[in-house]
Amino acid sequence: MKKFDKERVLLAVAGPVIALAVAFVLSAIVLLASGKSPFEPFALMFEQIGFSDIQVLVINQASMYYIAALAVAIGFRMNLFNIGVDGQYQLGAMMAAVVGAHMHLPAALQVPLLLLTAVLTGAFWSGIAGVLKVTRGVSEVVATIMLNAIATSVIAYLWLPDVFGVKVGNNNTTGEMHESGWIPGIPMGAAGEIYGLVLLAVLLGIGYWVVLNRTRFGFDLRASGASQTAAAASGVDPKRMVLSAMLISGGIAGLAGLPILLGDTHTYDLNFPTGIGFLGIGIALLGRNSPVGIAFAALLWAWLDKASPELDFHGYDKEIAVIMQGLIVLSVVVSYEAVREWGLRRQQRRVGAELAAGHVLGAQNTKEVAGR
Repeated sequence: MKKFDKERVLLAVAGPVIALAVAFVLSAIVLLASGKSPFEPFALMFEQIGFSDIQVLVINQASMYYIAALAVAIGFRMNLFNIGVDGQYQLGAMMAAVVGAHMHLPAALQVPLLLLTAVLTGAFWSGIAGVLKVTRGVSEVVATIMLNAIATSVIAYLWLPDVFGVKVGNNNTTGEMHESGWIPGIPMGAAGEIYGLVLLAVLLGIGYWVVLNRTRFGFDLRASGASQTAAAASGVDPKRMVLSAMLISGGIAGLAGLPILLGDTHTYDLNFPTGIGFLGIGIALLGRNSPVGIAFAALLWAWLDKASPELDFHGYDKEIAVIMQGLIVLSVVVSYEAVREWGLRRQQRRVGAELAAGHVLGAQNTKEVAGR
């Protein structure tokens, strides 16, 4: 491996490692300040990794986090901040649940229909922000935040008994989906089942890498994200790329809730997971928009979520995991900027040294020619 490639790998790894180290240290300081052991909570959570049922829960949760983070990463690569992933995935899951409860087709048709429904719903919802940005210059951050609130209201409306809602006690649901739309899990014995759509998350990660790194569209998207002016000068339509990125990001976001919807709950109700879209932002940042990095970050986030309940049985607040997640996000921003500055300084020194060496070589050649 060339020296330049080694430096690139070092810079890519240094940011997440520093961020995690800082987050662990700051979390320990918080525990110490509250008069508790700064090490025992982490030891307790690490012990949970050895239990097979926790492993299954972590993988299942990570699959949803991973899909949501990929949706965020698509926007980041285009220099867009799609903060509306949360609304897009909830609305996508809601519409898939409604379609699954009211349409009964063979499994070979039902499952693709539900996946397509979620993708189109998420893409439509994010596309609104994309259209506003390319036609009116509205910030996608503002637009997607507002659309999150609107999505919540739309879901509340769809839950009405006169629309698509089915009241089960005090719980609002969309009714149970037909079994032809259920996706069987991977049995793991007494530990439970791994969601079948974990495989979809893997395929999405592979597709994300291939499209961004091996296609003309991916090159145009990355070029537009780096500099829309330069991309336009090379013949790329920046507005088209903005709209395309928002549509793809929303489409992927629409799938984030389907692993649990089609693999476990089979209905959209008040207990359906929320906040996954916002967590996807931190996971995408920690993973540096890399499909492999995002996978590790998603597993870390899921582990913090599923291992932390054990703390309640030992006199610790499980919210320490939430504090740590927040500290990771803050540490990521600071550490990445520090690593970027360090990398720039190294690059400047290397270029300066090469220029100096070139000047010395040129002067020596001039002397040799003059001596002849």
